[in-house]
Amino acid sequence: MPKRILIGTVVSDKTDKTVVVKVERKVKHPLYGKIIRRSKKYHAHDADNAFRTGEKVRIEEVAPISKLKTWKVLDRVGGQADTALEADIEVEAANG
Repeated sequence: MPKRILIGTVVSDKTDKTVVVKVERKVKHPLYGKIIRRSKKYHAHDADNAFRTGEKVRIEEVAPISKLKTWKVLDRVGGQADTALEADIEVEAANG
């Protein structure tokens, strides 16, 4: 069976070697037809403590690592250029 890969946002990085990733999906209400956002949080293994809150990441299903962790973080999804740009703007504003 293939491993599932999901994309979500890191909402917590406080625990050692673990991040909590919030994955959102859109689903149509069965009766009213309105599109609703549903979300779920997954505990994912981050061996190097490399990922911070707010980053978009890809997580992959793996064999259970602990009671809650059955996912590991693969990599960041985009947004790397945006963070560098924001840092440059803050430096220029401070020097201004």
